[in-house]
Amino acid sequence: MAELRAAKGMGGETSQTLDRGLGVLQLLGSRENAGGMTITEIASALGVGRPVVYRLVATLESRDFVTRREDGRIRLGLAITRLSSSVLPLLREAAMPTLRTLADSVGATAHLTVVEGGEALAIAVVEPSWTDFHVAYRVGSRHRLESGAAGRAILGARAGDPAYVVSDGELQAGAHGVAAPLVGVAGLEASVGVVAMVPLDVAAVGPQVQAAASTLAAALR
Repeated sequence: MAELRAAKGMGGETSQTLDRGLGVLQLLGSRENAGGMTITEIASALGVGRPVVYRLVATLESRDFVTRREDGRIRLGLAITRLSSSVLPLLREAAMPTLRTLADSVGATAHLTVVEGGEALAIAVVEPSWTDFHVAYRVGSRHRLESGAAGRAILGARAGDPAYVVSDGELQAGAHGVAAPLVGVAGLEASVGVVAMVPLDVAAVGPQVQAAASTLAAALR
């Protein structure tokens, strides 16, 4: 039977075994560990013994949440992808009102971008309703986190800097972007941004983007 411990700030109890299992998934899901981890590395990161990790990995592997490569390194399995596929539509639905307001306020295409597989993935896009010309940004577009405002905003949040980020022509020549990270949403690395084919008034648009990111983050908590 799973060991129970008092939950911090929740007024109840949680399963220590489940907590450790989720810790394994979080470790394997981080960009730094995209190539997988060994049992020893996981044990060291969690601060537990190797036998504990062996049991956790065996259980997760039996349900396809992790997979063990020939070299012994552990990676996330297909079950995580299936869960992700069911969660993304919920995120998209929750984001649409905020993105619609942002797009029409700024007059630029607004988007919600999340981290998936170590890349920036656009999962929701709203084009402004009143402009004659705007960027057609496709849902499902991917790019490196280091390129573009959306990805760099997420990297900034990882480093403890939640400020908005500006990009010019990094993903497409002539495109200008501003993005801000979602902060304080457990288990989610994401950003809200806008992109336009004309230079943006960053002093005005930046705070609007950051406010939209804060609004969405609050709705998702």
